[in-house]
Amino acid sequence: MAETEGWKLQLKEAAFFQDFDDATLDLIVPHVTARTFDAGQYILRDGDPADLFYLVRHGTVAIELAAPPRGRLVLQTLTEGDLLGWSWLVPPYRWSFDARAVSLVRCLGFDAKRLRTLCQEDHDFGYALLQRYVRVMAARLTAARLQMLDLYAPTPVSNF
Repeated sequence: MAETEGWKLQLKEAAFFQDFDDATLDLIVPHVTARTFDAGQYILRDGDPADLFYLVRHGTVAIELAAPPRGRLVLQTLTEGDLLGWSWLVPPYRWSFDARAVSLVRCLGFDAKRLRTLCQEDHDFGYALLQRYVRVMAARLTAARLQMLDLYAPTPVSNF
């Protein structure tokens, strides 16, 4: 019980969850687990099932994409308070990118399957959650677009 109350307080501190009332947070908290990832460890892998999503509480996470022949392309860097993962919302519920811990990362993991079920059972909850998640998705898409512009920018011609 004390651990659950601690997670509820942590959720209230996170911008994503601040506007949720206590009753809504009480729906979410039972489906939260604490997770830790060491620097260099992959949190998500492209193609794997998207059964969890995360709230970063400490550390830095790089959202990456394989970009042959350039290697790994960092699309965005996440830090404390950021949400990691939105593929859990969209069938076939598989990650479409990699996420790697750049430093020691402590986060809260959310049972995505259970939250999808809650969204179907309680449409008001589902709508409120999706409204917030659309902002996360838009930010990720903007970051990917900007990275792609940089990736395909013409190489400056030298006058030498």
